[in-house]
Amino acid sequence: MGSSVPSKSVRSIEIATAAAMEAFGASVARAASAPITVYLSGQLAAGKTTFARGYLRGFGHGGAVKSPTFTLVESYELSARAIHHFDLYRLEDAEELEFIGLDEYFETGADCLVEWPERGRSLLPAPDLDIHLTVCGEVRQGEISTGTEYGEKLLEL
Repeated sequence: MGSSVPSKSVRSIEIATAAAMEAFGASVARAASAPITVYLSGQLAAGKTTFARGYLRGFGHGGAVKSPTFTLVESYELSARAIHHFDLYRLEDAEELEFIGLDEYFETGADCLVEWPERGRSLLPAPDLDIHLTVCGEVRQGEISTGTEYGEKLLEL
């Protein structure tokens, strides 16, 4: 993770299909030359898990990718990178994250994709990229902001 900086850059994108959302996730994976923390927020069915699936596919994962709604986290040990995919939707209190050893996930040098980060923001590290997705009819609008210097560099790519 890079050092925390105030969010300097914001970019907007439009994503027309699930395939395009997966491609967006894969493009972020290809740009990530070092471990990254990505927040994925937005209403239900906005495409957060689809982004995560594309991200994992970008690192060669060919298996199923489902939202870890009930387990809070799914971990993937890929040849190129370890990736932790969090879904905090069912979190009642951010303090619950301490019971799953949250710090350890972020300190291992793995990529961390966090759906519903607002439910645990008080305990989460700053994101490199903060992606907010909005459903607009059949398309998704995405607003990408940065939270670290590394995030700034990724957004430029």
